[in-house]
Amino acid sequence: MVEERMGDCWSYTKDQFDNLEKHTQWGIEFVEKYTKFVKERSEIETNYAKQIRNLSKKYQPKKNPREEEESKYTFCRAFLTTLNELNDYAGQHEVIAENLTSQIITELSRYLQEIKTERKSHFHDGRKAQQHVESSWKQLESCKRRFERDCKEADRAQQYFEKMDADINVTKADVEKARQQAQMRHQMAGDSKSEYSSYLQKFNQEQNDHYYTIIPNIFQKLQDMEEKRIERIGVCMKTFADVDRQVLPIVGKCLDGMTKAAECIEPKTDSKQVVESYKSGFEPPGDVEFEDYGQAMKRTASDTSLSNSREAKERPTGKSKGKLWPFIKNKNKSPKQQKEPLSHRLNDFMSSKPKMHCLRSLRRGLSLKLGSGPEDFSHLPPEQRRKKLQSKIDDLNKDIQKEMDQRDALTKMKDVYVKNPQMGDPASVDPRLSEIGQNIEKFQFEVQKFEGWLAEVEEKMPSKSDTHRRSGIYETQNSTAVSNNCAQDRERPLSSPDGSYTEEQNSETQVKANTHPVPTSSTPEFDDEFDDEDTLPTIGTCKALYPFEGHNEGTICVTEGELLYVIEEDKGDGWTRVRRNEDEEGYVPTSYVEVFLETNAKGAMTYI
Repeated sequence: MVEERMGDCWSYTKDQFDNLEKHTQWGIEFVEKYTKFVKERSEIETNYAKQIRNLSKKYQPKKNPREEEESKYTFCRAFLTTLNELNDYAGQHEVIAENLTSQIITELSRYLQEIKTERKSHFHDGRKAQQHVESSWKQLESCKRRFERDCKEADRAQQYFEKMDADINVTKADVEKARQQAQMRHQMAGDSKSEYSSYLQKFNQEQNDHYYTIIPNIFQKLQDMEEKRIERIGVCMKTFADVDRQVLPIVGKCLDGMTKAAECIEPKTDSKQVVESYKSGFEPPGDVEFEDYGQAMKRTASDTSLSNSREAKERPTGKSKGKLWPFIKNKNKSPKQQKEPLSHRLNDFMSSKPKMHCLRSLRRGLSLKLGSGPEDFSHLPPEQRRKKLQSKIDDLNKDIQKEMDQRDALTKMKDVYVKNPQMGDPASVDPRLSEIGQNIEKFQFEVQKFEGWLAEVEEKMPSKSDTHRRSGIYETQNSTAVSNNCAQDRERPLSSPDGSYTEEQNSETQVKANTHPVPTSSTPEFDDEFDDEDTLPTIGTCKALYPFEGHNEGTICVTEGELLYVIEEDKGDGWTRVRRNEDEEGYVPTSYVEVFLETNAKGAMTYI
């Protein structure tokens, strides 16, 4: 049979040709359906990652005092770590969406266009071959009918001739004419036979080529196209799984980070932090002395308790009921105790409503929200007030140090301008120096004020080794000395509110002024550095501590926090040569940047 001779080819008849056309069209539709499936999966991953990021961002701690207090607890830090890891986890889902789009959706979309074009070309060739065979068949049928007609005409002519020849009444001329007519018909029949035989042989050859060569080749191409389509679908399905598998290690690290953060939670440490945060510094009231039933009750008072025996004696008794500590609203003043019968005191202590009201007042008093009370934190208990004052002093000392660093940098810049007038006008630096001097004086005044409040609090607190609670302050010369570029500072003892001096200072919080060498560069040497047109190698990096405009020739403008490459160290003139990119380089004040030289660079040291 024909099918057996065609081997693995799909089919050879017109019906199978139409069925294959439908099958290949269904295959293309399946590729389109799978592409749509992957696209929707990618959109789901993108939306999921977006929602996860929004969730992480929503619960990120805000920059306010309340959140800063919460960051002291291990479970809050663990939650923050979980949010950060969750943000990274969302990033991996974005990677999945990107890989699905680039590795599957884009490739399948391009492949669909190719396979549609190829399929159209193959079926166009198949239809053309079918039409050619059908046309040959029609010609063969026409030759066959003509041959049949000529044969019948020849038979009739022969019979007519024989009839005329047998009739004695017919003339010889009529008989001859009938004979010639019969011969002509036989000749036409012979020609039709030859033509029919030729067309039949030609059609058989074309039909054989059609079903055994042309159509099998077309079907083979369609079969190869279909197998490639199926193989491509398989590769895409494997890629679909591999895209997820590729991010599993990072996802696992994110989950491990969450687990590690959870394991770092320490209940006992958090419990101690609660004590540290809310320890008031008050001492409990003294024992109630036994008194006769009809006499007023006395209470022993300590220097740090809320009772004040002297005020209690001066205040008349029996007017109103007093409340036991800590059920008082004002925690900065010692409560004035009254002498009253013990039964009244017990009845007042056992009453629930006043007790709850005072508890709410206590909680309000223990609130640690910054900005919700006076500047000296007098609304806080002694211990908490001491911590806030110490923190404020430390912040002011940092501000002072920053201003002094800027002053030293400007001083060196002015010295360079004085020695090298072409670099800039020295007088242009004076307004900024004056402003910095005023800022330092203002900060030092603030430090002195808070130190006074801190000393007052520590005097009222129990004497326990409080030498570490004091902090040193700065004192600089007046603005005249600043304008003369004399960056000299000295320390003096802090004056307490009562006029005496305290010698206790904390070495950890004490900030000392840094002195820098005065640049000693000459104009020819500085100009020679700019004339060097060769590209200098990078010897390190630096980070800008302060913004520098760089209006003068040879300098470069930098912004605070910007990272640059160091190509030449400070040679003692107060300037460092840096490069931003291949075409932009210049000098910046050394005191304006933090330099990190490479280990193999000269000196191998860091300047600040």
